[in-house]
Amino acid sequence: MPVDKGNLIKTRSSAKSFSAFLFEPKDLVPFKRAWDWQKNWQKGLLAQEISEQAVWLLEHPSCYTLGRGATQDNLLFDSKNPPSDLFRIDRGGEVTCHMPGQLVVYPVLDLRFYQTDLNWYLRELEQVLIDVLRLLGLSGERLSGLTGVWLAGKKVASIGVGCRRWITQHGFALNVDCELFSFESIIPCGLKEVKVGRLTDWLPGLSIKDVRPLVLKVLAQHFQLVWINE
Repeated sequence: MPVDKGNLIKTRSSAKSFSAFLFEPKDLVPFKRAWDWQKNWQKGLLAQEISEQAVWLLEHPSCYTLGRGATQDNLLFDSKNPPSDLFRIDRGGEVTCHMPGQLVVYPVLDLRFYQTDLNWYLRELEQVLIDVLRLLGLSGERLSGLTGVWLAGKKVASIGVGCRRWITQHGFALNVDCELFSFESIIPCGLKEVKVGRLTDWLPGLSIKDVRPLVLKVLAQHFQLVWINE
């Protein structure tokens, strides 16, 4: 049944909490499958066929993604014969890569419940990551004019989002205990001098399972989310 978005916004704003379905696949999820999940949820929200937001926490098999305006000059391989799957997708930003051991978080949120401002949203995602790192005893930081989070001069988290009529998709990727050699095949985020790190460089033995609950806690705090488990 169609939802009256105006009434929904009024109710949620007064309650100061927003229900969101939480999906945490146990196995590696091919990038295309996760992208389809997000697009379908976004379509449902746009069509008012569903009213709840959604968040995915998962890991991908090795792959590369290019933002909608990204240049292939930042690929250090032949795009017709990539070392792993290569996707051009509908998010901002340049090229990045995904692999097991990297926690990828995809919030499909309605920014009309918060602020209809993409710059605000990007800064909120950065703060989520900084707060997660703080819970681990690490001091994450922003770099002026750039998007993402760094530790001791190494980029440990990338952010790239898409938005349609203020409904978001894509999100952020946090390097936890992943291999880093895939980054040697690209100019990460189009930054030639960037150095990439992972959390186990500072916290040996840390794993995705240690980080997941912290991300959920901080996301819920920042976006007033009440989780509905799948």
